[in-house]
Amino acid sequence: MQAEQVIQQVIEVAKQAGAFIREQRKTFTPDKIELKGLNDLVSYVDKTTEEKIVAALKDIIPAAGFITEEKTINKTGERYNWIIDPLDGTTNFIHGLPVYSVSIALQEFDELILGVVYEINQDECFYASKGSPAYLNGREIKVSATPTLAKSLIATGFPYYDFKKQPAYIELFTELMRNCHGLRRLGSAAVDLAYTACGRFDGYYEYNLNSWDVAAGILIVRQAGGEVVNFKGGDEILNTRELLATNGRITGEVLEAIQKYF
Repeated sequence: MQAEQVIQQVIEVAKQAGAFIREQRKTFTPDKIELKGLNDLVSYVDKTTEEKIVAALKDIIPAAGFITEEKTINKTGERYNWIIDPLDGTTNFIHGLPVYSVSIALQEFDELILGVVYEINQDECFYASKGSPAYLNGREIKVSATPTLAKSLIATGFPYYDFKKQPAYIELFTELMRNCHGLRRLGSAAVDLAYTACGRFDGYYEYNLNSWDVAAGILIVRQAGGEVVNFKGGDEILNTRELLATNGRITGEVLEAIQKYF
């Protein structure tokens, strides 16, 4: 497999999916919303986009399997698996808030080797492959050089259906809010990770995450020089459903705060 060739093909797939989503937003109406669970929204746009992405990726690596949010395909690959979120930020999309993305990652056995996050509204494509730099629209990107939490801008996500950890989350949120430049919640984990990779955020943390939310972004952050760990400080992310991504300089400070409450 030629990594450079494959990543350019995946970028094109992500951009075509983004163009479809952008076009559908022009005529989207609330009657097209479905519920997968409490506050867990979906529409034909998510499902159709996923089908388009899967069909295109099948041509790139025919033997690969798929791990997808909308479960439009059930196929596991022995060596390669695509991890796909066709529309990360569905709630934003439905409400017309312009922060949502397409996220596509490729996993070889248990290792992430390719990631593409296409933020549709800004036409920004973030991507990386194992052993390469990370890029934004062809320009190499790096995480920030911010040295301390006190000088940092941090991103997070809010729980929207599983509220068991909400009290601890609010306490953590309050502590971090008092000790950094500010906290932001954009509503797309893939975008939060991409923005951490290019230095717009100095760190990002969240729990109750799925692999398709974060797989591509994890690789992009790491290839941009950042650090991604779980709340215990370990490297296993995809199965723990919790994540801290930073520029590598503030990891210890943020983990210390997180571990008081989680």
